[in-house]
Amino acid sequence: MNTQAVWAIYRFEMARTGRTLLQSLVSPVISTSLYFVVFGAAIGSRIEEVDGVSYGAFIVPGLIMLTVLTQSISNASFGIYFPKFLGSIYELLSAPVSFFEIVIGYVGAAATKSLMIGMIILMTAGLFVPLQIDHPVWMLIFLVLTCVTFSLIGFIIGIWADSFEKLQLVPILVVTPLVFLGGSFYSISMLPPVWQTVTLFNPVLYLISGFRWSFYGAADVSIELSITMIGVFLASSVAIIWWIFKTGYKIKS
Repeated sequence: MNTQAVWAIYRFEMARTGRTLLQSLVSPVISTSLYFVVFGAAIGSRIEEVDGVSYGAFIVPGLIMLTVLTQSISNASFGIYFPKFLGSIYELLSAPVSFFEIVIGYVGAAATKSLMIGMIILMTAGLFVPLQIDHPVWMLIFLVLTCVTFSLIGFIIGIWADSFEKLQLVPILVVTPLVFLGGSFYSISMLPPVWQTVTLFNPVLYLISGFRWSFYGAADVSIELSITMIGVFLASSVAIIWWIFKTGYKIKS
């Protein structure tokens, strides 16, 4: 493996975080604080506990997932889109760097930034509500796998998109609604039976449920199923990226 090339791509992408510090780190903290003010004060006063956990603490895993999923996709998609937009991707493709090393550099940087944001939000949440993490190792595993998986998805979107509008299409119109409807701010047991069944077709539910289990030991679906779904997401994303570089889809034309 060309570790120097991977490290160069990684450092270049991480340097963008310093140049966009306000957008990259400060904005998610402010958004999280507003969620706690709105949901914690308005809804928390009416719903005291969910599955034996105070409502303010219950929504923390959902808030982290909401931000991590959208940030992972945005970071990775913008990271690979700009070289396409500027034409510098052809220099990268002609260099002695394999597609595997390119993906590691871009996706690794995007996942690192998303992981940092997730941890910052976790610490910010601790200022508002008392937190408990029953399974800290599993919490970190879920968080890292989610960051990597959705950074891969973001990488795919960045290759597919041919305009700035398309970069925002999937995060805004697909991912965000799925997160809100995937039990991020409620337990699906609170829904009518018909809607519980419908929600089970939402793939994001399994990520949020597994992540919440790592905090409080309570989940809407089994932990085994949550891990399986993350594995499916990860394997599917890797397969699609392999096909993109094999066929040159939207990167060699």
